[in-house]
Amino acid sequence: MTLDGRFWRFWTATLLANLGDGIGMAAFPLLAASLTGDPLAVAAVAAATSVPWLVTGLFAGSLADRHHARTLLVLADLTRIAVLGVLIVALALGQPPILLVAVVAFALGVSETVRDTTASTVVPRLVPTQLLERANGRMVAGEVVTNSFAGPLVGGVLFAVGAALPFVANSAVLVFAVLLVVGLPVGLLGRSSEKPEHVDPADQVGRGDPAGPTDRAGTNADAGRGILDGLRWLAGHRTLRVLLLVGALVTIADGGWYAIFVLFSEQRLGLGPSGFGGLLAFGALGGLLGAWLAERIIGVDRHGPALLGSIVFTALTPVLLLVAPTLWAAGAVVVITSAGFGVFDVAVASLRHRLSPQRLLGRVVAAYRTALHGAGALGTLAGGGIAAAYGLGAPLIMSAVIGTIACVLCTRGTWTVPVS
Repeated sequence: MTLDGRFWRFWTATLLANLGDGIGMAAFPLLAASLTGDPLAVAAVAAATSVPWLVTGLFAGSLADRHHARTLLVLADLTRIAVLGVLIVALALGQPPILLVAVVAFALGVSETVRDTTASTVVPRLVPTQLLERANGRMVAGEVVTNSFAGPLVGGVLFAVGAALPFVANSAVLVFAVLLVVGLPVGLLGRSSEKPEHVDPADQVGRGDPAGPTDRAGTNADAGRGILDGLRWLAGHRTLRVLLLVGALVTIADGGWYAIFVLFSEQRLGLGPSGFGGLLAFGALGGLLGAWLAERIIGVDRHGPALLGSIVFTALTPVLLLVAPTLWAAGAVVVITSAGFGVFDVAVASLRHRLSPQRLLGRVVAAYRTALHGAGALGTLAGGGIAAAYGLGAPLIMSAVIGTIACVLCTRGTWTVPVS
């Protein structure tokens, strides 16, 4: 069995949307730094791109389960095009106020929560269950290339030519993404509840399904009730509950050491800005490799071992920098951790797709991503605080300790999934 043209059309649309996100990852900080020397203001712009997940992430999940996917995808991208247009006009007229830049970044982030959550519910509708790992591997690989490598690179180069150019490019790729989504069959991108789902009777024991067979949140209930129903269901599903806790711990561990990695690279490895950027780009190759090989590693029934191995690579490998604070060791760490995350992300996405009722998938995805954004912020703050108090090596130890806890929790999970 192979992935057909409908999947690749949707994959290309998602690739373009992620390319736009990657361009913005470089362009917004550069724009903020060019407008003000206030570190707090620059940090506020950076935070404005991720805060929306904490504010609107769960609501985005409810929307994804209640409305047609194609409508949400198109509206989200059209909204981003319009918001970017405001910033482009402001740049053409002169130097926009830093507050406007932060508001634009926040608005783009809100639309991104809707688009990314909705996109995650589409994959199971486009491919047979047997191909979920392959499809998710290709989705993650595309995201790594665009978000972590090509997008930031393009954004930085275009900004050096003209401050408005990266935002124009972002708008352009979103236009093509919209056209590709519009061209997909309407029946494939309807409401989540419109596709029959696999239900394993054994897995229903103790799960608690407050939404019932028709999912009240998908019809007349308000978004708040829909969010609560989704959270209750997720809390009652042991496997996905453990997966959420494991994912949060891994994200805290990663955020802890990564928060000080730029300082570690500067003070211990002697790298300047360009060297640090090159090191991160080199690490992205590991993420691409991990996502591409994830299907072979996971198969259809090795999700548990794949998760455990990827946690070891992701959370425990950075401690090697304490033993060998060299450029070669740092290169190995960024490649191995990125590869581990590639496999981890594919395994997590596939488990969510296989175990979540389609009518609740948007809320499950949104709850997971919202929790991980919060965990990432917590890990970053903890890593910075521990480094300030005990030195740059302390966050590496913190990462290893939390990663070990995640490994223990992972071994206690039940990862058997339906394969048909």
